[in-house]
Amino acid sequence: MPRMKSALVSFVRAASCAVLVSLAACSTSEAPDTTLGWTPERLYAEASDEMRNGNWEQAIKLLEKLEARYPFGTWAQQAQLDTAYAHYKDGERALALAAIDRFMKLHPNHESIDYALYLKGIVNFNEQQGLLAKLGSQDLSERDHAAARESFDAFKELVTRFPESKYAPDAHLRMEYLVNSMARGQVHVARYYYRRGAYVAAANRAQEVVRQFQQAPAVEEALYLLVKSYDQLGMPELRDDAERVLRTNFPNSDLLTKGLPEDDRRWWQVWR
Repeated sequence: MPRMKSALVSFVRAASCAVLVSLAACSTSEAPDTTLGWTPERLYAEASDEMRNGNWEQAIKLLEKLEARYPFGTWAQQAQLDTAYAHYKDGERALALAAIDRFMKLHPNHESIDYALYLKGIVNFNEQQGLLAKLGSQDLSERDHAAARESFDAFKELVTRFPESKYAPDAHLRMEYLVNSMARGQVHVARYYYRRGAYVAAANRAQEVVRQFQQAPAVEEALYLLVKSYDQLGMPELRDDAERVLRTNFPNSDLLTKGLPEDDRRWWQVWR
C-alpha cells in the first residue's frame, strides 16, 4: 500500500506539472500587446487612423485602452466621445447611447456637450430611418415612435441650451422633419382605425395630432378624420366644430369634397 500511495502521489504531481507547463505555453503563445508603452497621443492617432479606414472595432479597442491607461485629462474625454461615435458607426446603437450618456454624466459642463447632444439625436434619428427602411408593407397601427421622440428631445435640448452651436441649424431642420414624420405616422394610424370602423380610436388619435403637432401639414387630414369620425359616432356638434376649424385653417383643402386620396401611400414614403 505505501508503494501504491507513493506512486499515486508522484502521478498527481507529474500531471499537475504537465498542466502548468501547458498553461504557461498557452499564455506565452498569445500575441503580445504591441501598444504597451504608447503615449496617449500615439494611441489616439492610431485610433483616428482606424476610424478613417472604417475599422470601428479596432478603433474602439484602442480608444478603450487610451481611457483605461490615461483616465484623466482631455485625451480620455475625447476618447469617450469618439468611442460613442465609433459604436454608432459600427451599428451598435445601444452602446453608442450608453457611451454618450456616460460622457454627459461625467462631464456635464464640457465644451463638447453640444456635440454629445447632437450625436445622441443623430443616433436615434438614424435608428428611426433604419426602422422605416425595414418596415416594408407592415402595418404601423401598434408601432410607437420612441426613437423619433428621443431624437427630437436631444435636438431640442441642443438648440435650447446652445442656440449658437454650429450643430444647431441642422438640429432645427431635423426637428422639423421629425415633427412632420411623427404627425404623419399618427394620422396613418387614425386612418387605419377609421377604415376599420374603430371611430372612437380614430378620433382620439386624430385629436392627438391636432394637440401635439399644431404646425405640421398632417393636421389637415387629422381634422378631416375628426369630422368623419364624429359624423359616424353621431356627434354633430363636435363634427361641426372640427369642420369649422378645418375650413378656417385650411381654406383650400379639398378633403371635404374629395375625401381621402386613393393613393394610400405608407406614411414613411411621404417623408422620404
